[in-house]
Amino acid sequence: MGEYDLHHHGDREVEPGLADLAVNVRLPRPPEWLRRELASALDTLAAYPDPTAAAEAVAGRHGRAVAEVLVTAGAAEAFTLLASALRPEHAVVVHPQFTEPEAALRAAGHEVSRVVLSTSDGFTLRPEQVPASADLVYVGNPTNPTSVLHPASTLRALTRPGRLLVVDEAFLDAVPGETESLAGEPLPGVVVLRSLTKTWGLAGLRAGYLLGPPDVVARLRAVQPPWSVSTLAGVATVACCRPAAVEEAEKLAVAAESDREYLVSGLAALGFTTPGLAASDLTAPGLAALGPAVLGDPRGPFVLVRHPDPSLRARLRDAGYAVRRGDTFPGLGPEHFRLAVRAPEVTDGFLAALARLL
Repeated sequence: MGEYDLHHHGDREVEPGLADLAVNVRLPRPPEWLRRELASALDTLAAYPDPTAAAEAVAGRHGRAVAEVLVTAGAAEAFTLLASALRPEHAVVVHPQFTEPEAALRAAGHEVSRVVLSTSDGFTLRPEQVPASADLVYVGNPTNPTSVLHPASTLRALTRPGRLLVVDEAFLDAVPGETESLAGEPLPGVVVLRSLTKTWGLAGLRAGYLLGPPDVVARLRAVQPPWSVSTLAGVATVACCRPAAVEEAEKLAVAAESDREYLVSGLAALGFTTPGLAASDLTAPGLAALGPAVLGDPRGPFVLVRHPDPSLRARLRDAGYAVRRGDTFPGLGPEHFRLAVRAPEVTDGFLAALARLL
C-alpha cells in the first residue's frame, strides 16, 4: 500500500498573490445576513455554548429527530469522534476521497483497508467492491476530489446488518436539488456528515453536523469534548438551516453548476477530454487513457484533472494559480490535480494561463 500525506489539504497550496483554485470554499466571506447574525451573538460569548438550538434546527431542516443529530466543530470533528467511539474489526475507506477519515482511523489505532475506484470507468462504485467483512465503510458523496456523485441506490446497497456506513455529504448542498442525498432518510446503520464550510464561507468557524441512528449519535456524543461547538458555530448552524438560507444555497448550487460547466468547456477547448467526449472522437490512439482529461463526471463545485506532464501544477503556480495537488489522495498521482470552480472571470484568467503553458 503506497504512502500518502493524508494530512495535506488545499489551504497549504495557497499563498498571498496566488489566485486560489485549490480550496473548495465557494464564497470568499460569509454573506452579509450571516455576518449580521454572528455579530449579534458577540455579546453572548461570556456564556458557555449550548448546541441545543442548533441540533433542533438541523433536525427540522432534514426532517429528522433531534436524537439523530450531533452538531460538530466542522464535519472533520465527526471523523475523529467516529474513530474514537467505534471499535471496527474491518474499516474500509473508498478512495480517492477526502483523506481525514482514514487519517483519523489510523491515529486512533485502527487498521484500514482501501477500496480504490478506477479512473477507467469514471470512479464508479459497485457495492460488491466493498468486502462483505467490512463493518465500517466511508464514502464521499459527491466525492472529494473526483466530484463524482454516487447514486443513493448504490449507497443503500452497501448497508447490511452489523455494518456502519458513513457518507460524507460535505459538498451535497452544492449539488442542485441535493440529488442522491441520504440526509433525510433515517436508515439503520447509516451516518451522514454535513458541513457549512463550503457553501457559506465558514472554514474558520468550524460548523458542521452528523445525522444517524440515536444509539450511534449517543456514543459519539459521549466522547465529544465539552463545548467543542462554539456559540458562533451554533448561531451559524441555526441561521443556515432556515428555509430562506436553504433556498439561497440552492441558488448558489445552480450558479456553481453553471460555472463548473464553463470551466469544463474551457478545458475541452484546450484539448482535455471530458465526460461528454467519447474515445472514438479522439484522433490520437490512447489519448483517452493517458492524455489530458477531466476525470469522472463532475457534479460538485470542483473538477479532477489529469495531465501527463507532472510539472504542470508547479508551472501554474509560477504563473499565479494555486491548484490542489492530487498525489496525496490514494489512487491518484502527480499527474492529477483538482480545480475549485470559480466565477467565469477567474476561470478565464486561469484558462489563458493554462493555454500558455500547454
